[in-house]
Amino acid sequence: MSSYFRLVPNIDYINRTRESASSINQFITTKNLFKRVKLRDDIFGNVNFFEKYKIIGDERPDNVAFKVYGDEVLDWIILLSNNILSIQTEWPLTQTSFDKYITEKYGSGIDNLDDIYNIVYNGVHHYETIEVKDSRDVVQLKEGIVFTPSYADDPTTERFPTFKLEYFDPLEGAKTTKEKGQIFRTVTNYEYESKIEDDKRNIFVLKPQYLNIIFNDLEKVLPYPEGSSQYVGPFLKRVDDIRLFQ
Repeated sequence: MSSYFRLVPNIDYINRTRESASSINQFITTKNLFKRVKLRDDIFGNVNFFEKYKIIGDERPDNVAFKVYGDEVLDWIILLSNNILSIQTEWPLTQTSFDKYITEKYGSGIDNLDDIYNIVYNGVHHYETIEVKDSRDVVQLKEGIVFTPSYADDPTTERFPTFKLEYFDPLEGAKTTKEKGQIFRTVTNYEYESKIEDDKRNIFVLKPQYLNIIFNDLEKVLPYPEGSSQYVGPFLKRVDDIRLFQ
């Protein structure tokens, strides 16, 4: 099967270089990137068409396509299946790129490598509450409530939250108090960024038996309809030749 961009129709765009100003009807043929497709809603919204997949290590979309379909050029199917528009931000970073990203993000303006390491791996990004239940299994504190830390003048020094949780336990017949480590946990900068990347690793892949449905849909929607504006052919449009300078 052809790569996605081979299926995208072309457009003749006006050559705007000064060298072409003295000539008429000079065009540059390029792919019409505005002619973008997506999976049909009845397919995209139906989990029966897909299987869960976890991206391993530094796998790229073409690696996943080869494993699932035996054809690396079907990487665009992987991206369409997950509505991914930007690989740079929506696909997991390689380990090398991830290390560089977090170092630059949290170590900006800091020259000492030990300080950078400390901020990245030990610096507190936020706190998250731990679920607390009483003796009757009633939730007194929900899990996952986020608290951001406050810092002293030194950004590597955190101010630990001082609040506590108090509630009356009916079976114990007394007030119960929970503090610090019993009601919230620390999430470091590295843990926070790692979770974002790990969440990107959980994707869906279209089951191979449904590939022909997608191919057939592309053959219908990608060509230009005859009679449409600037139509030259089913795979070519030509914009109007309007000169901005002589």
